[in-house]
Amino acid sequence: MKKIIVPLDFSEQSEYALKVAVSLAKKHDSEILALHMLELNQAMITSSEGFHPEQTVFLIKLAEKRFNEFLKKPYLEGVKVTPIIKHYKVFSEVNAIAEEHKAELVVMGSHGTDGLEEIFIGSNAEKVVRNSEVPVLVIKNEIANFSINRFVFACDFREESIPAYKKAKAFADLLKADLDLVYINTPGDNFLSSADIYKRVNAFIGKVNEALQVEIYNDYSVERGVLNYSESNSADAIGIPTHGRRGLSHFFMGSIGEDIVNHSKIPVVTFKI
Repeated sequence: MKKIIVPLDFSEQSEYALKVAVSLAKKHDSEILALHMLELNQAMITSSEGFHPEQTVFLIKLAEKRFNEFLKKPYLEGVKVTPIIKHYKVFSEVNAIAEEHKAELVVMGSHGTDGLEEIFIGSNAEKVVRNSEVPVLVIKNEIANFSINRFVFACDFREESIPAYKKAKAFADLLKADLDLVYINTPGDNFLSSADIYKRVNAFIGKVNEALQVEIYNDYSVERGVLNYSESNSADAIGIPTHGRRGLSHFFMGSIGEDIVNHSKIPVVTFKI
């Protein structure tokens, strides 16, 4: 893990994410790309009508000064930090920055149960996850000496989930965490018999050509199942797959993925299929 992107908006939550990134950087000798996105729009930067250019320059300089001061934290000592400032808050740029700098992880802050706010506001979270080819680690609370010992990865074990599984396995191996695989079985249209589940899981195992152990957990919804299973097994983090630009995976239809991120008490990592 050579480079980690951390979007920062000066909020408490983004600093929680920065501290986690620092913990990872120190363990893996990584560089942190500290990303700040201004609220300026194209008209403010290019037009002199209704807004004076010198005011735009002043706002940019002020933001740069505040950003540099924000990065003067004692816990950043000994870690290489490269500040990156973008003039617009366009979250699809996160993936472009990851590609340009060959970053391997994005660490973001979230407010959690009160809704995805600040840098994780509304569709911005979805945009980052949809566009990010690299895993996105979501942090909501301050975590001292961040580490993951038990990592739960939940998916539907269809063939299309194999790329996400491989990324989750690589992530777990990097952090030297135990990877706990789970299938959440729910009532209604998505219910599968034990025989059907084992048939799907065995087909999945055959495709990845690995000896895997998959738990089957029954609950009233996928979200509650993932959260309850993770809590009952003392997981340190949860992994979920996403389909990127095509929306959330079949297993995580609708807002289930966001709900898991929003309501989870522990960090969540999303992996692109």
